[in-house]
Amino acid sequence: WSQVVSEAEKIVGYPTSFMSLRCLLSDELSNIAMQVRKLVGTKHPLLDTARGFVYDSRNNLQMRGLVVLLISKAAGPSTAELSFQHNMVSGIYSSQRSLAEITELIHTAFLVHRGIVNIGELKSCDGPLKDMQFGNKMAVLSGDFLLANACTSLAQLQNTKVVELISSAIGDLVQGIYYENSKSSEVRISVVLLHTYRLFLGPKEDVLLFQLHSDLQPFVKESSSDTMAFSLNSAPAVLHQEFLGREAWIKQIREVNKSLQEAIKAGKGVTSAIDLCRCHGSRALAALERFPPSEARAALANIVYAVTRFP
Repeated sequence: WSQVVSEAEKIVGYPTSFMSLRCLLSDELSNIAMQVRKLVGTKHPLLDTARGFVYDSRNNLQMRGLVVLLISKAAGPSTAELSFQHNMVSGIYSSQRSLAEITELIHTAFLVHRGIVNIGELKSCDGPLKDMQFGNKMAVLSGDFLLANACTSLAQLQNTKVVELISSAIGDLVQGIYYENSKSSEVRISVVLLHTYRLFLGPKEDVLLFQLHSDLQPFVKESSSDTMAFSLNSAPAVLHQEFLGREAWIKQIREVNKSLQEAIKAGKGVTSAIDLCRCHGSRALAALERFPPSEARAALANIVYAVTRFP
């Protein structure tokens, strides 16, 4: 996977791990980072989110921007724009690079906002109440700051169609938060896919793979000393519940002497999620055929192969 990403980054001209560097080095966000340090010693999820930004290679936080850049290069300039190719670097316009950065900022803001915890469900081991409340305030403010920066940059592109699409994506992401706890597995699995799809700006099948691949990791990754955390709204868990039935699912959750993750592994949810991921992978490869052969198209195909390969 690392080699696939590294080769793709060479094609677009620079490592996308620097995509949000201008924003992350701003005085405002540096001050936020200093404030977040006060949460050390607590279990506030904002700390894990911050660590994810530092250890980016593990979480692939910049993949959305990379895909935007690869699709931009694979599509190539239109005939009407050929006279403006002097504005291109590695076959990509500066406005397209800005769009990739905007995409990353919105996704990062979404991750930060997801770090807000329910104060009423906290335990004493999570940390002092005042620190957890402070962490929630920081999650709201820093997420809003990133989103405001993204919206400002979006307006500077002066492209009505792009503004409309990104605005719709933000609306879908916010709406998805409220739908995640729906009793309908069909609604929840759709929301899981929607979170990623709307921020890629590419062919639909090309982008659903990443969320599915991420959801599957705790269940298909080779055994390690630590059990990976997983969401009950992840694709394997939702599909497992669908096959098992809601009553049996609730019973499994209540059985404290049985590993829920192992129960999901033993059911049909994981294999069904893998099949779904590979199905979208095949459709993504078919969608890439719309582009002329190029190294960018080949890199996109390699990414599809990488996220549809499981042990």
